[in-house]
Amino acid sequence: MGSCLTVGPNEALVVSGGCCGSDQKTYMVGGWAWAWCLISDTQRITLEIMTLQPRCEDVETAEGVAITVTGVAQVKIMTDHDLLAIACEQFLSKTVTEIKAVVLQTLEGHLRSILGTLTVEQIYQDRDQFAKLVREVASPDVGRMGIEILSFTIKDVYDKVDYLSSLGKTQTAAVQRDADIGVAEAERDAGIREAECKREMMDVKFQADTRMADSKRELELQKASFNQEVNTKKAEAQLAYELQGAKEQQKIRLEEIEIEVVQRKKQITIEEKEINRMEKELIATVKRPAEAEAYKIQQLAEGQKLKRVLTAQAEAEKIRKIGEAEAGSIEAVGRAEAEKMRLKAAAYLQYGEAAQTALVLEALPKIAAKVAAPLARTNEIIILTGDGSRVTSEVNRLLAELPVTINALTGVDLTKIPLLQKMTNPQA
Repeated sequence: MGSCLTVGPNEALVVSGGCCGSDQKTYMVGGWAWAWCLISDTQRITLEIMTLQPRCEDVETAEGVAITVTGVAQVKIMTDHDLLAIACEQFLSKTVTEIKAVVLQTLEGHLRSILGTLTVEQIYQDRDQFAKLVREVASPDVGRMGIEILSFTIKDVYDKVDYLSSLGKTQTAAVQRDADIGVAEAERDAGIREAECKREMMDVKFQADTRMADSKRELELQKASFNQEVNTKKAEAQLAYELQGAKEQQKIRLEEIEIEVVQRKKQITIEEKEINRMEKELIATVKRPAEAEAYKIQQLAEGQKLKRVLTAQAEAEKIRKIGEAEAGSIEAVGRAEAEKMRLKAAAYLQYGEAAQTALVLEALPKIAAKVAAPLARTNEIIILTGDGSRVTSEVNRLLAELPVTINALTGVDLTKIPLLQKMTNPQA
């Protein structure tokens, strides 16, 4: 189990320790980190700006003058991962006061060493350069502790032997002397400058008078030149006016020709529009009605054609239906005939030769009708013979040959039927 720890941007969270004896450390700034219960250690270190006031009392300068210097420094712990790790190694268990004390001692040591290399004038007159030098010298040392110097300024410089005040009096006297010399030199320079100005004024006046005379002469010359140019321009203007008049007349004539051309073009356009109107009128009065009549005839022809097609389709459908009905009727009749034939065959099979004989007897009238059909179309038969009994003998012969013919065609022997025996053999 563990917990989630958060940290603001003004401090750093250090989580050390973990599972399986891990020695990994986590540095978190302005975020969150996970810490395991009982096996992780969490510590915090501030990242806020720390204000230090280094003070070096009675430090001898390069000239042996003892002075006291106070400054103001703004420092903070750097957030770079490697430098933050260095700062945590050295200050993680210390308070802010202890961290300030360590850094303050370092700054005061560097400040003291630099004071011993400079004169009082260098320190007093150029404090910014002195502060910059202290910051540059001290930054590497405090940087190795993970500390960054944001700013360093000299607050005050004084001594107990009035060296600085004496230096100020000397400077004041020198300034007063320089001021008096400056006033005298200014008055001298003012007199010299006044004389030079008067001379320059006379020179300027002479040059101005000379330029005025030259300007008058040039003015007269320019007037004469201008008059000549004016007369020339007048003559040129007159010629130009006449030439322009001729050009204008020519332009007017050209405009008149263009107007005639435009009128002719408009006339042609009107005639073309009249032709187009007549053509459209012809189309509307002749062509369109003809096309409409042709379209009407075409539609009537297509209607007649469609009517014939539909009539043919209806007739074909009627024939198909009639054919289907006739086919069904024929099929039914065929089935009835087949059933009739089957029953007859069964009856014939049951009665045997008697049935065959009955069948032949039923067919004899039909055979006789077929044989007598040619005779039906004969109006008169004349038998030429001298013997009246010859006809009778011929008839008897035909009757005698009939059973043989039936037997040959059907296999039924009529001579075995008693009734037929009497017919074929009357004597018996």
